Amino acid sequence: MNTKQKIFLSIIFSIAAILCPAQEYVSKVWSPDLGNGKYKNPVIYADYSDPDVCQAGDDYYMTASSFGCVPGLPVLHSKDLVNWTIVSYALQELEPTVFFDKPQHGNGVYAPCIRYHNGEFYIYWGDPDFGIYVVKTKDPAGEWEKPVLVKSGKGLIDPSPLFDDDGKAYLVHAWAGSRSRINSVLTVSEMNPEGTKVVGKEIIVFDGLADRNHTVEGAKFYKRNGYYYIFAPAGGVKRGWQLALRSRHILGPYEQRVVLEQGTSPINGPHQGAWVDTKTGESWFLHFQDQEAYGRVIHLQPIEWINDWPEMGKEKNGKREPVLTYKKPDVGTVYPKINPIESDEFDKPELGLQWQWHANPKDPWAMPTNLGFLRLYAIPYPENYSNLWDVPNLLLQKFPAEEFMATTKLIFSAIGKEEKTGLLIMGLDYSYLSINHTIDGYTLSQVVCRNAEKKTEETIIASEPVQTNVVWLRVKVSKNAVCEFSYSTDGKKYVSIGKPFNARAGRWIGAKVGLFALNPNERGNLGYADFDWFRIEKE
Repeated sequence: MNTKQKIFLSIIFSIAAILCPAQEYVSKVWSPDLGNGKYKNPVIYADYSDPDVCQAGDDYYMTASSFGCVPGLPVLHSKDLVNWTIVSYALQELEPTVFFDKPQHGNGVYAPCIRYHNGEFYIYWGDPDFGIYVVKTKDPAGEWEKPVLVKSGKGLIDPSPLFDDDGKAYLVHAWAGSRSRINSVLTVSEMNPEGTKVVGKEIIVFDGLADRNHTVEGAKFYKRNGYYYIFAPAGGVKRGWQLALRSRHILGPYEQRVVLEQGTSPINGPHQGAWVDTKTGESWFLHFQDQEAYGRVIHLQPIEWINDWPEMGKEKNGKREPVLTYKKPDVGTVYPKINPIESDEFDKPELGLQWQWHANPKDPWAMPTNLGFLRLYAIPYPENYSNLWDVPNLLLQKFPAEEFMATTKLIFSAIGKEEKTGLLIMGLDYSYLSINHTIDGYTLSQVVCRNAEKKTEETIIASEPVQTNVVWLRVKVSKNAVCEFSYSTDGKKYVSIGKPFNARAGRWIGAKVGLFALNPNERGNLGYADFDWFRIEKE
């Protein structure tokens, strides 16, 4: 090929890249869009706990609880409520930073609420140890401002604002009994018009202990046709139901109705989520379902407004229960399939948005490169180390489907003995497949730790010597979260190792899969692992 031909082809490829941008990520293991005008639930088969959604023009934005995982407050985007992708995080680190520089399992960001108001996006959340915060931006896919403490206090959780027609602003929230010693009540207080500070006293507007609606929490504030609405779950995560409360007055009294429950469906505890409309006049509700090791996965339900009550899902035997498949929302346009990203080729000088740490990240835990790999340094064990429960530098992502296979290729450049790196399934119980640097060379080991939060010791299930520091590690996750590890030294033939492991959820989060590198030596240079890629695929 001569120079003129090369230049011509270069111009053609450049034009093609502009006219036909790179295809968005479509999962190989779970895509809810059936391609025939219908969708199947869950619309996101991953742990986006306590979801909330707002609408801005033709765009929908979702956020969810992130607890002690960092970055926090994931922001997802959709055009049709079925196809979603991750676009940013509202929190690059958790505050107070000294507290969250160490793993804080089950603490941190609880049940956020996202709203679009006066050209800005707001996310409110409760931290049960410190109070209610808000963060805002004009570009939800860009940077978010520094968090503002709206109200300090213990046990304040699950807030939702309402910017009323008269310019006043209000906040409803629930209470965590573990900190405040009260629960199952919802309170409303007035804020300043900017929504950045509570200025009024707490007023109880609903008491779930007065009837069957114990564990009422996760409230979302709305207004429609002259009614104030509070959507709130009750009954607990695994077996609860969705309430709608309404009143002509913001402080009540509120009528109540159960508008979604399991009924005869296989969807347990369908509740806690968001009401949004399409520009064609349809109403929809996004909520979670607790699936234990898989976390709280996201479902989409149609809403019928009947006598000013939001009846969700479908009617059966006098109850409203979830749909499993349904026609897609009418948003005026058919959009292509897109799913939250899972695989990462590590070919950019930044981590993919699927990754989170177990605490505020530090240099040099991970160093993305422009060289086609991600470098993880073997960081020393934290003080008083017992197992991975206390380790902050775990680079993890959510389980993306009921069944999937995760594979990674790495080169381990160890320096000190007993350094290790590998592929991890993390939860209250955990297991990993690691390559270890020993005095005799390299070994591959499957390790299991049960009841990790109780500081239990790890158990080596199997260990085999290898004659190379270049390995491919794989875990296959089957139904009921059964995990089986294997490895390869050539990228072609994989050898099973160890025993099947049943993944278990973490504290308020589902099990996660990902990478780590550790070093038991207090002194000396750090060894490192260069990860070529990480891929989520079908078996």
